[in-house]
Amino acid sequence: MISAKSVASEPPDDLASKWYVPAEVDSLRNLYPIVVAINFVSLCIFVLRGDSDSIFSSSMQMIVSVVILMLLSKLDQGQRFIRDGVISISGLALLLSVLQFLSGPQILIDFWMMLWTSLPAVLVIYSVSKPIVTLWASGNQTVRSAELGLSRNRSVSRFHGMVFRHVALLHAVAFVLLPILWIVDVALSPGNSLGGEFFETVTFEHFSHILSSESFWIWTRNSVIVSIGTTILGLALAIPAGYAFSRFKFRGRDYAMFSFLLVQMFPGVIILVPYFLVMKALGLLNTSLGLILAYSVTALPLCVWMLKGFFDTVPKELEEAALVDGCNQNQVFWRIILPLSLPAVAVTALFSFLAAWNEFLLALTFNTSEEMYTLPVGLASLISSTGQAWGDFAAASLLVSLPVVILFIVFQRFLIEGLSAGGVKG
Repeated sequence: MISAKSVASEPPDDLASKWYVPAEVDSLRNLYPIVVAINFVSLCIFVLRGDSDSIFSSSMQMIVSVVILMLLSKLDQGQRFIRDGVISISGLALLLSVLQFLSGPQILIDFWMMLWTSLPAVLVIYSVSKPIVTLWASGNQTVRSAELGLSRNRSVSRFHGMVFRHVALLHAVAFVLLPILWIVDVALSPGNSLGGEFFETVTFEHFSHILSSESFWIWTRNSVIVSIGTTILGLALAIPAGYAFSRFKFRGRDYAMFSFLLVQMFPGVIILVPYFLVMKALGLLNTSLGLILAYSVTALPLCVWMLKGFFDTVPKELEEAALVDGCNQNQVFWRIILPLSLPAVAVTALFSFLAAWNEFLLALTFNTSEEMYTLPVGLASLISSTGQAWGDFAAASLLVSLPVVILFIVFQRFLIEGLSAGGVKG
């Protein structure tokens, strides 16, 4: 433990030499715990696959990565031998990665695991071999070069942080895109195969078959009617309710809001039988109106809470000023509050639409006639116990997802404003 007195007694030049560490070394120290973790994940994957050769090579990579991490943590100025050891061990890691590549990767994730064993080793060799790191590790660091190094570390560390963030974001994007690419490949491949090389043979026969199917357009019509009806009815109920809970004090207000939260805690399957009995008694089975009512009631608690949170952020002084100017309560709501709340209303409408568009269980239970199927139920009917039309299923899934993607692109600005507006009050 270095005391403040001892630090203050040292000249500033000596402090620069003592505390300077090249940004490359600091970045590698932050990177290699992630490399070790990924190597451990790779080892677990190979163990699950039962590939003995890959298990051995992955175990060696794991050991080598841990050794590199330990050497990087011990590396300091004047310790050239540790720096040389880091380069040598990294070369061994690169050799193991090359041998693993020559054994032949089996699936796409194998390439990802090999990149995470080879690229960090190359990065270590390149970074630690830089003249500025070599000079520091050799103990020949001058006071002037240490001062310049500290100044340089600011820009270099900022650049390294940006690279690390982009690498993390690329991994997140890859996890999202890989299933989509797989579905696209199945949709564009002839037959109903789920394996094979990516985009080995391209055909549009599945899209042609789906688009020429009368059933698909019937399912689409039903989904559009139900989703739009749910959105309109849900907003008609949620907007006044959210405004009332936000602005008025009345008996049972807190209990009602708590009941909305309580309802969301239970899985939807427990209300399936009561819903079915109610719909049967009302004669609403195999009707779009029955689904609209069920979806609106199910989505109402979330919609009310979202809108209440936004209404809470609208200053009450605006309403008071409008009342002073002669507006009544209805005019205040329609002319002042609602125009200001359009981002939150748009977000609520989008969530209501998507909830109805993607819902499967209630639509399957309430509709026994194929003429009243919505798209999720219709897609599920393509995969039965007697036959699996995977190509048609993948093509239809992509077509069904297009409206969702378009809506998110169109409402992107409202999504950002609506989701962040209720986060603060004032």
